[in-house]
Amino acid sequence: MKKFLTVLVFCVFVLGLNAQDAKEIIRKMDDKLQGNSNESVMQMAIVRPKYTRTIEFKNWSLGRDYFMTIVTAPAKDKGQVFMKFKNEIWSYNPSINRMIKLPPSMMSQGWMGSDYTNDDLVKQSSMVDDYRHTIVGEETIEGRLCYIIEMIPNDNANVVWGKVKVYVDKVLYISMKSEYFDEEEYLVRTELGKDVKTFDGRELPSIIEIIPAEEPDNKTIITIKSMDFDVDVKGSFFSQQNMKRIR
Repeated sequence: MKKFLTVLVFCVFVLGLNAQDAKEIIRKMDDKLQGNSNESVMQMAIVRPKYTRTIEFKNWSLGRDYFMTIVTAPAKDKGQVFMKFKNEIWSYNPSINRMIKLPPSMMSQGWMGSDYTNDDLVKQSSMVDDYRHTIVGEETIEGRLCYIIEMIPNDNANVVWGKVKVYVDKVLYISMKSEYFDEEEYLVRTELGKDVKTFDGRELPSIIEIIPAEEPDNKTIITIKSMDFDVDVKGSFFSQQNMKRIR
């Protein structure tokens, strides 16, 4: 009996340590990518068998509650703005001068016809707080040894995915690969981090490829052109009034 209790205590300790370590790894990865605030310029190529469409946009974020994106090209989409304000998600289309609040049901839809979702764009889900984390193995990706961390959503979390597996570089704490599953644990898409570069002193993948599982000939390629951290942006910047003024 004493031996059994010792083994039980040890198992509980190890499992608790694993969960804590896994969450801390995800926290470090998230903090490195977000910072206290950031400003970035990105390009997105929507690749389809018969065409490729390119969109350029600029982002601002403050903490985890405020996020804004403006489309800067092509001309027909230029000026469209998307904003997260705490728990609210808004979009503004200048061509029709219309402001829309996006319902939770739209968060899993592709942004601008891409494989990148509205949830990805405004970072509504928190990888740190909305999931339970477990280290389930290791794997080398593009020469980088990575933790494999399985993320299962908390019971009350308002998230898009049923499960996420993230492959985090053990040295740089960056995501080299992520696999996203639905509620029945079918793979929906794979996300690959490539071409690590330094942005404002932080090494990050400069290219992210998103590949849908059921349409492997389709993909969305996001290229980070520039990214600055801890920029001077105030909470007042994230307002519906500013969505109409921002350029």
